[in-house]
Amino acid sequence: MRLFRHDITLIRSRQGVILKSSNEILISQSAIKNNINYIKSIIGPNVRFSSVVKANAYGHGLEYFVPVAEQNGIDHFAVFSYSEAIRVHNIVSEKTDVMIMGWIDPENIRDAVAKNIEFFVFNQERLQQAIQSAKDLGVPARIHVELETGLNRTGFESDLVKTVIKTINDNKEHLLIKGICSHLAGPESIANHVRVKNQIKKFKQLVRRFSKNGINAEYYHLACSAATVCYPEARFNMVRIGIMQYGFWSSRETHLRFMRNKIDEIDPLKRVICWKSYIMSLKRIKTGEFISYGITYLAQSDKKIAVVPVGYCSGYSRSLSNNGRVLIRGTRCGVIGLVNMNMIIVDVSFLENVEVLDEVVIVGRQGELEISVDSFSEISQQINYEILSRIPINIPRKLVD
Repeated sequence: MRLFRHDITLIRSRQGVILKSSNEILISQSAIKNNINYIKSIIGPNVRFSSVVKANAYGHGLEYFVPVAEQNGIDHFAVFSYSEAIRVHNIVSEKTDVMIMGWIDPENIRDAVAKNIEFFVFNQERLQQAIQSAKDLGVPARIHVELETGLNRTGFESDLVKTVIKTINDNKEHLLIKGICSHLAGPESIANHVRVKNQIKKFKQLVRRFSKNGINAEYYHLACSAATVCYPEARFNMVRIGIMQYGFWSSRETHLRFMRNKIDEIDPLKRVICWKSYIMSLKRIKTGEFISYGITYLAQSDKKIAVVPVGYCSGYSRSLSNNGRVLIRGTRCGVIGLVNMNMIIVDVSFLENVEVLDEVVIVGRQGELEISVDSFSEISQQINYEILSRIPINIPRKLVD
């Protein structure tokens, strides 16, 4: 795998001094392997596993996650944008497929066609651009026809299907129909059950219309992680797996629904990510002093505080002020005062031997304790997708066993 400047946590300065990065993300290769194998055991050998790596592989680091996933048998990656697709295209083998589900500047469609990158077509403009690019290049455009089934976001409406079918049939030599697909509206919650079931029904009806008119796709895909485990009938012959491959359930409800009839209640997924920092400074605060900006935290007793170089610019939400938790020396410690742009303040009054440069776990395990993204998200009132995708791309990542 190609190495990047920020692949290392320790960076040598011009003076020869070793400088420790203030933050680092550890990516577990064994956890990736475990999760991929477990998901494959659920979907079976006849359903293709499309690995969703949008938003920098959900904050894990696209250039780190993708090669490991490919080594473990993944040969199809889904991204949101053309720029993400190019990043994946540049690091995978020629046999691996890349699919864009969202944004492509019209000027880049030609290049996507030339590179055999698959992409969603959800309006007439993009369909025509795909056809024209294919004609110009003399190679077919590899498209996935996205249908609107009830999410009401993107996709061809039912009343446009007749026109779409005619356009495709008139230009068959310029198009490879790699997929027919849609998106489900909230399968992670039983509250959406009726809506989701209606979407599955509508999708099947629309697929039949294409089939009756001689258009058959290589893949039919509707299911995300939650639908894959909660709605087996939505799997068809390809599923788009995002959050589960990183070791997280779409929601607690999804986890409970899936594990309901399982004898072994141990979570089969393993967290891929560990986010760490280090103590930057230690200081003693007297009773009656306010800590950090404003007057949100008043020391009720003498305190020993640790300053940690993580803040809301690092993806550590300001809503965790006076509420967050970190792990230091195998102990759960509270964040006190307001979260700053680049720093948090942690109460370490009860730790006897704490020192500057001690490891601080923001998300992950230390000793017998763990700060999970799920618990982290409950405190901050953010969903785990939001927390993960907001981790800045410039925080150093490192592969570990």
